[in-house]
Amino acid sequence: MASETKTAAPGAAQPARTRRLLDDPIGPTLARLAAPNVVVSAAQMAVAVADAWYVGFLGVAPLAALALVFPVQSLMTMMSAGAMGGGVSSAMARALGAGDRERAEGIALHALIIAAGMAALFTILFALFARPLFALLGGREAALDGAVAYARIMFGGAIVVWAANTLASLLRGTGNMSVPGTVFTLTAILNVALSGALTLGWWGLPKLGVAGPAWAAIISFLIAALAMLAYLAAGRGGVRLRLFDVKLQAAVFLDILKVGFVACGNALLTIATIVIVTGLVGLYGTAALAGYGLGSRLELLLIPITFSVGGAMTAMVGANRGAKAHARVRRIGWTGGLAVFVITGIIGLTVAIAPDVWIGLFTADAEAASVARRYLAIAGPLFAFFGLGQALYFATQGTGNMVAPFTAGCARLLVAGGGGAIVVLALGLPLTWLFACVAAGFVVFGAMLAYAVWRGRTWNPDRT
Repeated sequence: MASETKTAAPGAAQPARTRRLLDDPIGPTLARLAAPNVVVSAAQMAVAVADAWYVGFLGVAPLAALALVFPVQSLMTMMSAGAMGGGVSSAMARALGAGDRERAEGIALHALIIAAGMAALFTILFALFARPLFALLGGREAALDGAVAYARIMFGGAIVVWAANTLASLLRGTGNMSVPGTVFTLTAILNVALSGALTLGWWGLPKLGVAGPAWAAIISFLIAALAMLAYLAAGRGGVRLRLFDVKLQAAVFLDILKVGFVACGNALLTIATIVIVTGLVGLYGTAALAGYGLGSRLELLLIPITFSVGGAMTAMVGANRGAKAHARVRRIGWTGGLAVFVITGIIGLTVAIAPDVWIGLFTADAEAASVARRYLAIAGPLFAFFGLGQALYFATQGTGNMVAPFTAGCARLLVAGGGGAIVVLALGLPLTWLFACVAAGFVVFGAMLAYAVWRGRTWNPDRT
């Protein structure tokens, strides 16, 4: 304890916000920093739940279509907001911290160029080649048609999603959390209403079926992007967005990409696991695909919950790592990680014990509901380990070394995806065994990252 106080003492010369990260009680500080993120996460969850609820009125095949596309849509969100977005925020914050305002203003254009390139990649892969891709993932007949209709809208408009999340990341890099939080919360409310209207044909609007939620999302992200673009262009975000008088520099691109690409790799591993399992479940039929889709949707909705705390952990870990307060860094990891473990564990146990609380929102189809119940009974109790791993993944970003999360993600993919392929394709076992592989992947992922905090060199440089 004495050594920690000694190393943290230079923090007295730091700004008040930094001193609070170094000195204030860990639990209350994490709660204070996480509070704004909780509101946005709740709004995002409301959108995802509402979309599935509306589509549930259309039947099992449209639900299966949504299950096919949702992992890829989540991948785009994770990459644009949390992965590459993290690289953008990091570059912006470091430039402002160094007093280099010209570089900070130039980062905005570089970030938007990267966003345009990434958006083009998603459009080419998942809009232009939607039919062969989602057929490969197990889509058949009506489910495949619905997935293609949804994907062509969602990924055809990928530039809007990437622009909105990149502009939000620029603002967060300046220390402004309230504006992107407010914009995304308000547009999420609009999204919920518009999704129902366009899916089911309310208020005289066209009934677009499964494509309705995609149109609602693109319209909402467009409004969010325009609002934040106007805010930054007016210089109200602390830096002025400059688009025409900036010299493009390879060093600035690399400054963003060196953080963003590694984080994108982690996001890809998370989604690849679900995509592989989705493809394996698709071999058991459309109803099985729809049922598993309800379970995997809840699994992916845990990620915004973990980010609510994990994003705060990133800031606290980074500040204390810089102050060499290594014992406090580990306590931050355990405090936040165990808090998320409990929260996601309660959610998982609830849906395992009373699955119809979740399933009943979306479908009354007996076969699809039966598959969803089986998945939640097996995987639900172990959601806690997935939550723990995700929280420690975000926290590890603060250490600047992402080897442990990437390794844990690979191990999860091997256990859930590789193990699942063996039990389905080689052994021909029932779905229960595939779901057991998914649950085992949760345990491996969370346990490996917990071990990294306990004994890993990155988290324990004072013990080597």
